[in-house]
Amino acid sequence: MNNRIDYAKASPEGYKAFGGVYVALQNSGLSKELVDLVYLRVSQINGCAFCIDMHTRDLVKRGVTVNKLALVSVWREAGEAFSDRERVALAWAEAVTRVAETRVPDTDYEAAAAEFSDKELADLTYAIGLMNAFNRLGVAFRTPPQH
Repeated sequence: MNNRIDYAKASPEGYKAFGGVYVALQNSGLSKELVDLVYLRVSQINGCAFCIDMHTRDLVKRGVTVNKLALVSVWREAGEAFSDRERVALAWAEAVTRVAETRVPDTDYEAAAAEFSDKELADLTYAIGLMNAFNRLGVAFRTPPQH
């Protein structure tokens, strides 16, 4: 039983503000599948069951195969399952999510800047930051998956 607060109900203004960033990212021009893959990987790193469940479902709705979904956490070893662009985005997501450990190495930045335009890279980084924030809320308040 979850006896922690429902943060969206407790502070609807804060939730709405995060929702505004989410909507902006949906209209950013980045592929929705790419953004959802990044959301899923960030959520895996952070251990947010609610977000892992939600983004897995979103990716299935977008037509991503179960085989590919099963390999997201091991994308570096997954061969051709991920495009170059996806691999760069996933590496960037991992470096930014683990900022305290990685300090976001120049090599990761250079790879991301070579693959994405300045706007795309900023938007991708907003997406990573947003998902990290949502993950912290989901884990802190033990938001259960919707399954």
